[in-house]
Amino acid sequence: MTTEAFIPEHLRNPPRAEVIYTVISVDDHLVEPPEMFEGRLPARFADRAPRVVTLEPGQAVARKSTQITTGDGSATMAGRQAWEYEGKLYTQVGLNAVAGRTDFRAQRTEPTSFADMRPGCFDVHARIADMDLAGIWASVNFPSVITGFCGTVFAKSDDRDLGRAVMQAWNDWFFEDWYGPYPQRMVPMGITWLTDPVLGAEEVRRNAARDFRAVTLPELPHWLDLPAIGTGYWDPILGACEETDTAICLHVGSSGLLPMPEGDRAFEKSITLFPAYSLLACVEWLWSGVAVRFPGLKIVMAEGGIGWVPMLLDRLDFIATHAAQGADWDGDLTPVEVLQRNFWFCTLDDPSTLPALQRIGADRVMLETDYPHSDSTWPKSQSLLHTRFSDPAAGLTPEDIRLVTHANAAKVFRHPLPATPSWRHDADQAELTR
Repeated sequence: MTTEAFIPEHLRNPPRAEVIYTVISVDDHLVEPPEMFEGRLPARFADRAPRVVTLEPGQAVARKSTQITTGDGSATMAGRQAWEYEGKLYTQVGLNAVAGRTDFRAQRTEPTSFADMRPGCFDVHARIADMDLAGIWASVNFPSVITGFCGTVFAKSDDRDLGRAVMQAWNDWFFEDWYGPYPQRMVPMGITWLTDPVLGAEEVRRNAARDFRAVTLPELPHWLDLPAIGTGYWDPILGACEETDTAICLHVGSSGLLPMPEGDRAFEKSITLFPAYSLLACVEWLWSGVAVRFPGLKIVMAEGGIGWVPMLLDRLDFIATHAAQGADWDGDLTPVEVLQRNFWFCTLDDPSTLPALQRIGADRVMLETDYPHSDSTWPKSQSLLHTRFSDPAAGLTPEDIRLVTHANAAKVFRHPLPATPSWRHDADQAELTR
């Protein structure tokens, strides 16, 4: 029996991929490590910081802001880990961190422990090694469950002063421990304060001053009982994003998902509808007029695919010429022109819709690998992309491929590219990682 047979599947390293394309993934995730808040909160909050605990049988666990139970009170959850914050427990969620596993059905959505995750989920040095294995040059990392993908858990804190301190501590940890060691490999994206837009704008500026280039916001804030994006409430934050050239990243699920009938394939239906959620959010942000009032905004629709975008463009063209719908649009550009100026769309694996780049615009589409989620193309991202892009049916030119794989992302996030096409994270190329 080989030594590898004793290594858990998620800890086995795949063969190193051939680097065919320079890839910037604009939708990956980090799992917040247990020690991330240590020493980063004011003394009066130190003992109330989020912390990782071991679950007891029958404990209630929150998934984002919704309480769910661990089941029938059996011992199946004993020994699993979750975050505890303000008396609530937040599970890491199995499908949130399954990189390296092939049996996704065994993961589903149960809580998991850090020992059950590949270290690249929560350790930046291991993440860089995993990026190298798959040939990924740079990565935009969204938060995970304790943060609510965009800071919603902290914004809804019972003690708002504590919540704001935790939010800032998250950004400080990201800057110091996740981005700082590898500034050429990690795209700096932060969260902000959502329940006071003036304070939220201050946090955007605080982050921008130390080179953060993106912020993640809730895609449909009114689903979270926050004001809708077009009410004017968010203008201070949007103005700060325009002023500092901070890209706004809207991730599917950051405002929750539509309710589904109990026990009726709710999980499968929810993940099937990801493109629909992205369409809903894009329409909301477009017709809110925020990109007319803040024409310098850069809005990125994450994990929704691109198949719905040509349909939206066609529909916008259609309603502009029927029954005067949209006639009161306040702007010199049409809604289609604003969409094609201010919005970018992300593809994970949309093979049948790649020819639609000619309608969408190749300069509007970026790549994502979604590490370490179950949707992720890791570690076979390079070979999958080559299969998709080299298919004559896709109709992609070399320039299309250059834009989609890295050039668009480098422009949107103002991120550096490797000095040579065949980069590696090796000791003799340390300048690429510092």
